[in-house]
Amino acid sequence: MLCVDDEPSILSALRRLFRTHGLQVLSAESGQAGLDLLETEAIDLVISDMRMPQMDGVVFLEHVRQRKPDILRLLLTGYADIASITGAINRGEIYRYIAKPWDDNDIILTVQDALERSALVKEKKRLEALVLAHNEQLKALNASLEVKVEARTAELKRSNAALNGANEKLKANFLTSIKMFTAMIELRDTRLAGHTRRVADTARRLALALALDNKQVQEVFVAGLLHAIGMVGFDDELLKTPVASMTPRQLEVFRNHPSRAEQLLMPLAELKSTVDIIAAQLEHFDGSGYPQGTAGKHIALGARILAVAADFDSLQLGLLEPRQLSPQDALQVIRQGSGHHYDPAVVDVLLDIFQDRSQEERTVSAATSKAVTTRDLVVGMVLASDMTSPSGLLLLAAGHVLDEAVISKITNFERSIGSRLAATIRVGEPSDCV
Repeated sequence: MLCVDDEPSILSALRRLFRTHGLQVLSAESGQAGLDLLETEAIDLVISDMRMPQMDGVVFLEHVRQRKPDILRLLLTGYADIASITGAINRGEIYRYIAKPWDDNDIILTVQDALERSALVKEKKRLEALVLAHNEQLKALNASLEVKVEARTAELKRSNAALNGANEKLKANFLTSIKMFTAMIELRDTRLAGHTRRVADTARRLALALALDNKQVQEVFVAGLLHAIGMVGFDDELLKTPVASMTPRQLEVFRNHPSRAEQLLMPLAELKSTVDIIAAQLEHFDGSGYPQGTAGKHIALGARILAVAADFDSLQLGLLEPRQLSPQDALQVIRQGSGHHYDPAVVDVLLDIFQDRSQEERTVSAATSKAVTTRDLVVGMVLASDMTSPSGLLLLAAGHVLDEAVISKITNFERSIGSRLAATIRVGEPSDCV
């Protein structure tokens, strides 16, 4: 930043104040000296005094605006001169003006706010330039594709669709990051392999069947992926102890994991609704749950869905009881808890999905995906489901488009573990070569 004032004492005070807050400060005792510094130094912010000989603050800031319009400009004045301030606003297009004598806290906050704004403006321009460059590349590609065959035209369409769907890709990458993050706890106990992904998938199916909107379905799905994140600090003994076999002390620690998850995820404001679902996952429909003892429909529907989805899979893994239950036995336990631990409406939907699944549903699933060995993988195939290692480690997320480099890495990984991997790919895709 650059401070311009004809009084050395003022410049000295500003340097001391800003340097104590970690800011780099240049100074000039005249408007012309300040303009000379602009030509040789990288400056984000200028603070100029109003009353200076030869070139006052209005004229100086107007020159700054003309030469370096991206630099934010602040006016420092000890006079209640409305006309001068108006001139600075209209001609110098100042960001703010600061009255002398200033309050140290106020001027620091003002400068920090201005610097943050400057950084945001620069980032915005960088992104705009990046988008413009991409658009120019697309234009050139379009021009070249006019003389190419239909296959090249199809490739352009896919590229254009990928660009237009950048936001959706970001969302998918976000979900993949969450899956990889939650896989850390699954690595500590082989029983947990794939647990969070199955819970998330079941929760999503329940939410769809209960006619939740797309945003709510997404929130429930992400809650399923992150529902066990509060257990990341559990010791190995606690992690491997079924809930029914826990000591009172262990049970107290276990019941606190949704609150711990809430604390861990609190900085992610965009996940607030998802965090609320996770925080209430141990509440019981009859009010006997934790941590608040909330009952019935006062519990968020997403949390009621997550409780059923999580316990259904946990029962089959032996996480709740000392023995692993079959899917049918797990359904029976969930049914017995209807109205007590679980929302009867959610339980009914779970039973419909997993007990009375129609042959038509299985046929539709078979028609949209296909299980293959890694030897059958070719460039352009799209994964229909997550690809995991034998230990449950997430390797590639559903929706990943395979290329030559990825297929080579999969082959090398198989060779390193001495075991074959399985993949499920989408059928009916333009790139499906099987």
